Amino acid sequence: MKSLLSSSSASSSPSSSSLMRKTRLSPYLFALLSFIVFVSVLYGEDLACIFGQQLQVPPSPTRPGPRTGELTVPSVSSPNVERDKSRTAGAPPAGGATDEEAVNGILGSSDQRSSSGAGGRGPVPFAIGRGEEGCDVFSGKWVRDESARPMYEESECPYIQPQLTCQEHGRPDRDYQHWRWQPHSCSLPRFNATLMLESLRGKRMMYVGDSLNRGQYVSMICLLHSLIPEGSKSMETFDSLTVFTAKDYNATIEFYWAPFLLESNSDNAVIHRVTDRLVRKGSINKHGKHWKGVDILVFNTYLWWMSGVTVKILKGSFEDEVKDVEVLSTDDAYRMGMKSLVRWVQRNMDPKKNRVFFTSMSPTHGNSEEWGGESGGNCYNQTTPIEDLNYWGSDSRKSIMRVISEAFSKSKVPITFLNITQLSNYRRDAHTMIYKKQWSPLTPEQLANPVSYADCVHWCLPGLQDTWNELLFAKLFYP
Repeated sequence: MKSLLSSSSASSSPSSSSLMRKTRLSPYLFALLSFIVFVSVLYGEDLACIFGQQLQVPPSPTRPGPRTGELTVPSVSSPNVERDKSRTAGAPPAGGATDEEAVNGILGSSDQRSSSGAGGRGPVPFAIGRGEEGCDVFSGKWVRDESARPMYEESECPYIQPQLTCQEHGRPDRDYQHWRWQPHSCSLPRFNATLMLESLRGKRMMYVGDSLNRGQYVSMICLLHSLIPEGSKSMETFDSLTVFTAKDYNATIEFYWAPFLLESNSDNAVIHRVTDRLVRKGSINKHGKHWKGVDILVFNTYLWWMSGVTVKILKGSFEDEVKDVEVLSTDDAYRMGMKSLVRWVQRNMDPKKNRVFFTSMSPTHGNSEEWGGESGGNCYNQTTPIEDLNYWGSDSRKSIMRVISEAFSKSKVPITFLNITQLSNYRRDAHTMIYKKQWSPLTPEQLANPVSYADCVHWCLPGLQDTWNELLFAKLFYP
């Protein structure tokens, strides 16, 4: 191709007829070669994409792996990096959350669009390959894996908050750490910490949202930090912003507290337990100014909107003496928030350089009767996943999934939807339960009835949220 380009541009190039005679090319073959030259000149580097050539990742320094000390070198030759040969595919569920699956089908195409937007030619930023054709990585089952799970040890990651260190706080079993997510018709690319760090070199990655997104943020740091020498990493907190720095890579992984994404009266990163929640309409820039310049953004927001059947929306300012408050249904209020997010993304993110992700609702397991358990129970003392592939907890509102679908489908900048809801619905066993730091002394009544104070919202680390980041990894590099 290079020689063709050079010969076509040289001033002393032979005539078409003489070239045909010298190379003995038929007129049809010559026309084909001329067309290829024309396309290569017209599209330049995009020619590689036209012919299916994968992007190349610069070689990374050799570093010991997270736990075994084995060398971890990124491979870009296959959409399934280091696929586990022992994985077996199960049959897809016959029924299940059909509304949610339909939403996923709509949103699943958003990360397939090119960096130039719909109809463009450029490759998706950070992509090094393509996922398997027809593979839905969010539909599958949990399989027991003693050899590859957990991906790190709780005691080896000093960045886990005491609210999530279940072993340290007395959880008697470790079964919740040994489950691997297996899609029905394909396999997930194995998480490659070296590739992730190399791709973040000179860049910023930020998780934005509530404490569940903070858990996913900490999970990512636990998956990566052991590759970084002790003196070359740090973590600092500045009000709503927490920054983990990998100095050798000139990279940061950050978390920004904004449970509604919009401005609210729950924005204090430490003191935010407000019973009468209030969200200010059209105020995403209050927080959004801190997200500008980030290369990879991972958003979430859900549970904070679900405090009842309605949400109070402030139409003016929090400084107004007399506040103009509108009451909306949770669906309408959430729709308002999603529209604000889409507008912000379209104005501030470059689809040729940046990636935007949104993690779907994280389920709670507050009523054991929903999975056939005893009345009055919850996630407490649950040690195995739910096996019914059709299970969908009542706390996960499918109407919210439809709201997200409607909003994201109108975005001119691709937003990749990480649909963790169904797979997390099965994991009644993975919550922190009572095995966490308690901020207030427990009463004798609570101690006598652990179900009464079990945390069925947050998740132990290591555990389920490592899988969320595996899915993020898959969609980042193999969209």
